Amino acid sequence: MHLRRPSPTSPRRTAALLAASALLLTGMAGCSPGGSGTADAASLAALPGATPAELTSYYHQSLKWRACGVAGFQCATLKAPLDYDDPSAGDIDLAISRKKATGPGKRLGSLLVNPGGPGGSAIGYLQAYAGIGYPAGVRARYDMVAADPRGVARSAPVTCLDGKQMDAYTQTDMTPDDAREKTELNDSYEKFASGCETHDATSKRVLPHVSTVEAARDMDLARAALGDDKLTYVGASYGTFLGATYAGLYPERVGRLVLDGAMDPSLPARELNLEQTAGFETAFTSFAKDCTARADCPLGTGTPEQAGQRLKDFFTALDRTPLATGDPDGRTLGEALGTTGVIAAMYDEAAWPQLRDALTAALKKKDGAGLLALSDSYYERDPDGSYANLMFANAAVNCLDQAPAFTSAKEVEAALPDFEKASPVFGPGLAWASLNCASWPVPATGEAHRITADGAAPIVVVGTTRDPATPYGWAKSLASQLSSGRLLTYEGDGHTAYGRGSTCIDGAIDTYLLTGTPPTDGKRCS
Repeated sequence: MHLRRPSPTSPRRTAALLAASALLLTGMAGCSPGGSGTADAASLAALPGATPAELTSYYHQSLKWRACGVAGFQCATLKAPLDYDDPSAGDIDLAISRKKATGPGKRLGSLLVNPGGPGGSAIGYLQAYAGIGYPAGVRARYDMVAADPRGVARSAPVTCLDGKQMDAYTQTDMTPDDAREKTELNDSYEKFASGCETHDATSKRVLPHVSTVEAARDMDLARAALGDDKLTYVGASYGTFLGATYAGLYPERVGRLVLDGAMDPSLPARELNLEQTAGFETAFTSFAKDCTARADCPLGTGTPEQAGQRLKDFFTALDRTPLATGDPDGRTLGEALGTTGVIAAMYDEAAWPQLRDALTAALKKKDGAGLLALSDSYYERDPDGSYANLMFANAAVNCLDQAPAFTSAKEVEAALPDFEKASPVFGPGLAWASLNCASWPVPATGEAHRITADGAAPIVVVGTTRDPATPYGWAKSLASQLSSGRLLTYEGDGHTAYGRGSTCIDGAIDTYLLTGTPPTDGKRCS
């Protein structure tokens, strides 16, 4: 749902976290907070240890580093086969960037980072936050490195719609009230999906080859090109799925892996979406408790349930009468953009004051500008009306990784009671959002599976108890699946834990990265 994190305390962190995982909503789905995984799901099989002859040249390539316009950072191009099953089909160019270890102390190798999404620019995250904001001790000992996954940002990006088309898409009513609105929503999904295949030659070429398994195999090429025997990696949100997939494919090449804000790979799409829906309700309840205790809360006083009803009433009013925003492109704030704006602020409690201000302006002054700004941060819409490729890549990866959560409006309607139970505030909209892969032009190549990574070095899995986008139960499940998983718990709000200000969490992860000593399994921090 957004992405770059300039700093742990910056207002832009919210947008960074959004790209890092909220985007899961557009392609996946789930049940109740505290998912336990699917016991009978197949396990991801490791690849052979020997490099296949047809991939030898990719593993022996040398990176040609150059300046890339951001002080202190270098960039290069990594070549990968477009199709690992048929390397003769040609190459794909992947963008990679680094900031060399600053010292003092012996260099420990490369530390790859990924902010999630799927679709978040790892290079943007590195250059705006990780390469300058990670603890100085970590940056002293590691080259900080990021590669945009295939289909993302600088690496053969998927594009589906132009700016004006995306404006229309983001304003489509996500809680259809009648047959006409259901048709309009379905048409918007079909237009989006078709656009991903027809917008340009790059999108059409890469669309069948942007799966998480392929991206994980690309990471192993990066590891080899960087000269590291094993991979050291910090992945957030969807980045935990990418990192866990790497571990499952190459357990013997796992170095020090931190998976923060973990996903559960064993859950099918519908379960993922439903559990994430419940996660946003948990986050809203926490926000509402804080808000209603304040004299100026725009949702009034009382219980979180009462605050939720007032918010639902506000969304219903927006559906009837959108608010003016002063937007130069003429956009008003309807229910879709208003809901997205509220969801965007659920990722980080540091955004709660901004949300209170935005809701106050909307409810008391009929001014939707504040919520529109939050929504734009979620979608990575620039002031000039252009969009980053975050939303396009997000759908492309999710719709390839698993079969659709729903294939028809009737299936969504049958599931609405479950989604409304999971979240009275957000459930209906998130249920209909789970229909987006139904018209996807490329058949899914993946399915839900367990990841055990037998033989891997200790892997630290981090979960936050009131995480909206990756519910805490997912971290517990992934840690239990991984044969060497170590669960580290942050008792708090927001999405992901590293760099949020907990000296307990940060100290445990820094120690692991710098010494290789993982925290005790089950360690809890606040």
